[in-house]
Amino acid sequence: MIINKVEICGVNTSKLPVLKEKEMKELLIKTRSGDTKSREKFIKGNLRLILSVIQRFNNRGENADDLFQVGCVGLIKAIDNFDLKQNVKFSTYAVPMIIGEIRRYLRDNNSIRVSRSLRDIAYKALQARDKFIRKNNKEPTISQIAKELDIPREEVVFALDAIQDPVSLFEPIYRDGGDAIYVMDQISDTKNLDENWLQDISIKEAMKKLNDREKLILNLRFFDGRTQMEVAKEIGISQAQVSRLEKTALRHMKKYM
Repeated sequence: MIINKVEICGVNTSKLPVLKEKEMKELLIKTRSGDTKSREKFIKGNLRLILSVIQRFNNRGENADDLFQVGCVGLIKAIDNFDLKQNVKFSTYAVPMIIGEIRRYLRDNNSIRVSRSLRDIAYKALQARDKFIRKNNKEPTISQIAKELDIPREEVVFALDAIQDPVSLFEPIYRDGGDAIYVMDQISDTKNLDENWLQDISIKEAMKKLNDREKLILNLRFFDGRTQMEVAKEIGISQAQVSRLEKTALRHMKKYM
């Protein structure tokens, strides 16, 4: 798969524009009012998001042009559904939409098809698993999940095995009058790379809301691996102050994540 070529679907990727945050907001507002030129400019200004996403699928042997076109569908869906009132960058919202669209394309074009009934059982099993973990703080066994769903253990095993490869974490489970609820919203999976990537984006966005001292303390503590005593010595304050500032900074970050 070649994704570093200049031309993808007739688009010269080396000359794609980069929009500033203020310009993006202005274009989005005009797009909402039906301005087609602003919509086209906004789409072109975010095509680099698609390029960054399709690089994650370079081991699938898929044609870059095909993935780029599918990614454009995801981008347009993100534009149509993005809520300007939310305090979140468009890229943070759009990336999972693009990933989800590409994964659905890969799943639907996979030679292995999973029946709807099997997927329904698998979704229920994942939800039962998440519920069990929240309640008991540990992973349930297959037998416990089967008992919760009141179905044979073999059906649970078969359903979960069937979806392991083709079902995306960004597969929508249902819509309840608003944004879709995705599989990733119902499960806890610290090893999943997509989730970690999105979490990294959220952390970076939340870090921007902190003051310089709070940023320094969190960087030293959690990125450099320093102890509170080491941080206190480096910036010239007491360990108690480091502890207090660290807790305050983490509380502030939670508001934005």
